[in-house]
Amino acid sequence: MTSEMNEYSYEIRIPKDRVAVLIGKKGEVKKNLEENTNTKINIDSQEGMVLIEGSDPIFLFSLREIIRAISRGFNPEIALSLLKQDYGLEILPLKDYIKNKKTLERLRGRVIGEGGKSRATIEELTGTHISVYGKTVSIIGEFNGLYYARKAIEQLLQGSPHSNVYKWLEARQKELRQKEMIE
Repeated sequence: MTSEMNEYSYEIRIPKDRVAVLIGKKGEVKKNLEENTNTKINIDSQEGMVLIEGSDPIFLFSLREIIRAISRGFNPEIALSLLKQDYGLEILPLKDYIKNKKTLERLRGRVIGEGGKSRATIEELTGTHISVYGKTVSIIGEFNGLYYARKAIEQLLQGSPHSNVYKWLEARQKELRQKEMIE
């Protein structure tokens, strides 16, 4: 590797229980990420520190977002969609909505829903992927869907009934379809 390749770098701390996911079986995930982004990834599995280096700032930024997504509970295949244009990652900290430890579990439950129904419904209506991990709710998707998924999750976290949130999302989906027909 030439020294000019490593003009830019980021250091990211990830939860130790997500290090193995980032590395993958026989290093496949790490290798795949390096090849797709033309970067170098160094992982300190004891500390959960990840150093990424490369010469292309756009690829480096994308890789940082992919690693952040993996660290927030997404599987690497879904996280890789962040390489697509118009895709983004949103991370909502639940601390903004919690009052105590019991509230955290209740809020996580509201977003996930019984048997994962709430999360699945929001994903379906917005074309996004949602991960509830630790004290965060994270979303990956195209920017339009990302915006609506975030708003829907915020409504749930603020106590709106699930049915109202779904109706609101269905109305947004209908508006978008009508708008696409006009364009």
